[in-house]
Amino acid sequence: MIRVLLVDDQRLFREALAMLLSVHDDIEVVGGAGDGAEAVELAARLDPDVVLMDLRMPGTDGVTATRRLRAERPRTQVIALTTFDDDTDVFAAIRAGAIGYLLKDASSERLVEAVRAAARGESPLEPAVAAKLVARFAQLADEPGRSRPQPLVTPLTDRELDVVRLLADGRSNREIAAALFLAEGTVKNHVTGALAKLGARDRTQAALKARDLGLL
Repeated sequence: MIRVLLVDDQRLFREALAMLLSVHDDIEVVGGAGDGAEAVELAARLDPDVVLMDLRMPGTDGVTATRRLRAERPRTQVIALTTFDDDTDVFAAIRAGAIGYLLKDASSERLVEAVRAAARGESPLEPAVAAKLVARFAQLADEPGRSRPQPLVTPLTDRELDVVRLLADGRSNREIAAALFLAEGTVKNHVTGALAKLGARDRTQAALKARDLGLL
């Protein structure tokens, strides 16, 4: 039996998903959450195998919740389920630890198979999303001088790590400053320091290197 937790700020959508999934004998919907913070709390109590996670929600968003879930419950797989296939959302969700990414207009058959695939540890992705990831990794592979990350000589401070995690979500300096209650200039200094320690040329490369090092 695959235990599924549904996370979406629209209650009617959660109820529709629950009805769709519950007709299958091998799937049990164990609960529903209206935002990311509630999802993390319910996951701790309900022990789901798979979480269907909306990304854009008020309060704690889906990317932040995915990162917390994967850190606290690595056995639980997360499928990002959203209306958008925006590049920023796609890469942020995957970097946060989502095993798959589906659009909300996916067929019911596709959704059910995605849940089963995630429970097996496989990565269900929309074809358009898979193409984006392939193109992105091809681009990175073609970058001159790219090498496997090495252990950091000078570790990131806790605050630098907080900043790197947020910039990995595609947040601007202003958004990071608001989230961490810092001045924008202070955030800029932390970004500069983190890039230097990671040996990264830009924010995207810093996020990818931090991910490869297991810092995200």
